[in-house]
Amino acid sequence: QVQLVESGGGSVQAGGSLRLSCVASGYIYSNYLMGWFRQAPGKGREGVAAIDRIGTTVYADSVKGRFTISQDNARNTLYLQMNSLKPEDTAVYYCARARAPWWLLRPGYTPREADFDYWGQGTQVTVSS
Repeated sequence: QVQLVESGGGSVQAGGSLRLSCVASGYIYSNYLMGWFRQAPGKGREGVAAIDRIGTTVYADSVKGRFTISQDNARNTLYLQMNSLKPEDTAVYYCARARAPWWLLRPGYTPREADFDYWGQGTQVTVSS
C-alpha cells in the first residue's frame, strides 16, 4: 500500500530554515509527480511546490525564491528546503502523490489538491516573529 511519511517540521524564528522530508513506499516512486501542500489554521490546503519524474519544478508565488523542492529517487524521498521563513509560512505541511503516473509539469501549473490522491500525515512548521 502507498505510504508517505513526513518529518523535519519544528519551530523556528523568522529568517530561519527547515528541511522537510517525505519517505514514500508502496509504489514506484520515480513514476509519479510529487507535491508539497500546506494548511494554516482556518485556511484551505494550499499547493506549495511540485516536482515531476524528470525533475521539473513549480512553486507557489508566495514561496518562490525561498523554498526548493527536490527528490532522491534512489531513496524514494521527497524534500522541501525552506529558507528565509516567515510567520505566514506557519502551517501543517503535507507531501502528496499524483493520482496517475507519468504526469509532467507544464509552465504555470499550480499544484491542485484534486490532482493528488495519497497524503502524508503532515508535519507542523511554526515560524515566530
